Amino acid sequence: MDRVALRGLKARGHHGVFPQEREEGQTFVVDLVLGLDTRPAAAEDDLTKTVHYGIVAEEVVEIVQGEPVNLIETLAERIAQQCLEHDGVQEVEVIVHKPDAPITVPFDDVTITITRSRV
Repeated sequence: MDRVALRGLKARGHHGVFPQEREEGQTFVVDLVLGLDTRPAAAEDDLTKTVHYGIVAEEVVEIVQGEPVNLIETLAERIAQQCLEHDGVQEVEVIVHKPDAPITVPFDDVTITITRSRV
């Protein structure tokens, strides 16, 4: 299976369990790896035979900016399910970064990584 990756998609969302997270919001960063067969697109040099990663990026940003959820696990699941709606995408790996998570000790990042497939 071939891979199309989008790294570092950034959007502001209001996800989290604490009132301050819901009110003020914070930046979330999303990395995606889409699994699909790119041979038909390459053979015909045809965008319609692959995944349009620009559209996928816009959809991911809309999800992050959209309806708040408590957990980044839920956010990652919503993103994965949207990615699988695209014809040809057989699997997706989603990493959601929450670099400004409300943690009281020094840290660089908090992430959740999920992999989902059609089967």
